[in-house]
Amino acid sequence: MSTAVIVFGYLCFILLTNTKCQRIEAMSDSSDPDVFGGADQYDFSIIVQGGGQECFWQYAEQMGYFYFSYEVQWVMGIQNSRAITVSINAPSGSLIDTSAEASGQINFKTNESGFYQFCLNNFLTSFGSKQIFLNFGVYYDRFDDKKRENLERIGLNDTVSAIRETAMKVENYVFHMWRYYNFARMRKGADYFLGLANNNYVTWWSLAQSAVIVLSGVLQVYFVKRLFDVKNTTPTSKPRC
Repeated sequence: MSTAVIVFGYLCFILLTNTKCQRIEAMSDSSDPDVFGGADQYDFSIIVQGGGQECFWQYAEQMGYFYFSYEVQWVMGIQNSRAITVSINAPSGSLIDTSAEASGQINFKTNESGFYQFCLNNFLTSFGSKQIFLNFGVYYDRFDDKKRENLERIGLNDTVSAIRETAMKVENYVFHMWRYYNFARMRKGADYFLGLANNNYVTWWSLAQSAVIVLSGVLQVYFVKRLFDVKNTTPTSKPRC
């Protein structure tokens, strides 16, 4: 029986070691043109436990624009601090920027291709979990590519060139409006959870106050009744002066 347990533990150790090595190899091979970097934009909510940390990776090519927005929507637990620590690291491991607020934005230009890491730390709040809405991604300014292709555009028709330039501008404006929409939705979610928390607080506090008022009334009636409690006198039981 003991030999089987040892063999099973050894196999589990080998599987965990191989999985970790494969992940590190995929992250370090970010210069491969065939690497799968996922989508360019993400927006979702996560819960970071008290004293915990959550990390994500986003692939970006060189000369892109990385944006990251976050909003602490809900705090659960004893502590009510909404601050969260955010740090972003380059593929080389160097620190790019940090933030320690309840909400914020971090924007920068990607100077190297690879997986950019950003972590959310809840170390300062050990007894309270936090729900955080994230909106991040990378976009590429096609106007820079347009400048590089000026020589190729000389032979194009002026109308086609104008239509293409207008379409690129509209696409850029739509993208930035989508970002503003996500930021507004993020703030709306935070306001909703804040209103929900205030409603729960007022409800429970009102119930507690009502219970205290009823209890104090019952106690007052009881003690007042005892003040006027007159005992019947009998030949054997007479009130003393």
